[in-house]
Amino acid sequence: MKIILDAMGGDNAPDDSIKGAVNSINKIKAELILVGKEEVIRKKVKEFYGKEIEEISERLKIRNATETIEMEDIPTVAIKRKKDSSMVVGFKMLKEGEGDVFISAGNSGALLTGATLLVGRIKGIDRPALAAILPSYKSQLLLIDAGSNTNCKPVNLLQFAQMSSIYLKNTYGIEQPTIGLLNIGTEETKGNELVKESYHLLKEKAEELNLNFIGNVEGRDAFSGKVNALVTDGFTGNVFLKTAEGVGKFVKKSLKESLMKNLLAKILSIPALPAMKRFSKTMDYKSYGGALFLGVKKPVVKAHGSSDSLLFEYTIMQAEKFVENKTVNHMIEEFEKQREKDNK
Repeated sequence: MKIILDAMGGDNAPDDSIKGAVNSINKIKAELILVGKEEVIRKKVKEFYGKEIEEISERLKIRNATETIEMEDIPTVAIKRKKDSSMVVGFKMLKEGEGDVFISAGNSGALLTGATLLVGRIKGIDRPALAAILPSYKSQLLLIDAGSNTNCKPVNLLQFAQMSSIYLKNTYGIEQPTIGLLNIGTEETKGNELVKESYHLLKEKAEELNLNFIGNVEGRDAFSGKVNALVTDGFTGNVFLKTAEGVGKFVKKSLKESLMKNLLAKILSIPALPAMKRFSKTMDYKSYGGALFLGVKKPVVKAHGSSDSLLFEYTIMQAEKFVENKTVNHMIEEFEKQREKDNK
């Protein structure tokens, strides 16, 4: 197996992408290819570790790419014009079978554009979507779309539900994952036109598509553990995602300050430290890795734009599991079956 990493993508690249790659190499079995400016990557590796990259591991490789797609670049223009960028080179490697999964923390719009134009959509899927994993009560929550499609139609949300159900069944072994529609109320009359129409379409198609649709879910109930996948448009989903991350940081920071407020608080907190560490790990979004682009023909993973070395490390480990579990292959098979059924 070969994992392709956009070494130049993200706010903290290439420093943290390189460190994440080195930290992960002994925790994965795959070969890891860093795509980017070879001279820069080699210089950084020598600076950080005092070694050449080949001396660190024979499974660490470099593919030279002379350009970088910046966060402020217009996605379609960047993909078409910056043909020797780390992102475009990575996509071409993936398409041509030189790698099994591609990871980037770079420009989200460019990543979606490149995945769609260069790798291609799965037949039967109109729009690929970002599927992000978040912590939930005694479980985890899949949020789709987490930011790739700001304007959606009801059929898009239906397909997001289908993809999330297939993903959770095959990757996490959840036989009948519960699918909820993010809304401002649980009643079917609540929400804007998109949500109301999507509700009726999901309800109508649930049995036919074998979806365990449980109806509308309010934001406050999203982490209750009762819903496995939360479906929404990319604009709402991204706001929800960033808010959840912000609340997590706020809780951890406030709790730490409370425990460290004075000597008595420090002493009384000692017996609770193991539990607090477990809680802190649960609340840390970094341990959940990146978001898989569901709906494209080969695995593409979007790492957080502000990924540090730890998040890159977790995302690389997560990407290996995506390939091992054949997530994309299962999705292609399921949508092909659905197309054959519809054509009869």
